[in-house]
Amino acid sequence: MAGGAHVDTGSNKGVALLIAILALFLALAETGAKSAQTEAISRNIEAANLWAFFQARTIRQTTVRTAAEQAEIALPGLPEEARATAAQRQEAWRGQAARWESEPETGEGRRELMARARAAEDKRDRSLAAYHQYEIGSAAFQVGIVLASASVITGVALLAFAGGLLGVIGVGFAALGFFAPTLVHL
Repeated sequence: MAGGAHVDTGSNKGVALLIAILALFLALAETGAKSAQTEAISRNIEAANLWAFFQARTIRQTTVRTAAEQAEIALPGLPEEARATAAQRQEAWRGQAARWESEPETGEGRRELMARARAAEDKRDRSLAAYHQYEIGSAAFQVGIVLASASVITGVALLAFAGGLLGVIGVGFAALGFFAPTLVHL
């Protein structure tokens, strides 16, 4: 082949250095991917727990509202002395239902639980997006390493160049995973 198409033995050191750099960035991208994946799993569990708590609050709220409504229906038929007790109980149930709708001081009202669950879902989604960016970057580094290694064996310089180009692409995706994971959707 023509002189520019082959890698001479002196440039094998350059290709070896390229492979080492690609391997370094591969390790960093894989570490970022694992971290993002772990964060996504944690946030998914947190969101699921918060939604379960939200559902439990909703069920309890519905139960006490139903009890208050049943007491309202039964109130006229009760003896006079039981009416006051039933009316007090009814007001307590309505107060409990209202408190379960929103409890800003504890963050455990339905509104607050919904906001917390949605925030956890947003963090989960961002972590998943980062994970995917890191994984694409890792794939680019891996293929770049293979191409650079093949250039040493075959002597084709274009393979080393393609490996370096894939390394640059890998750095781009890893940077997206770190700085702006939701910017590009593939």
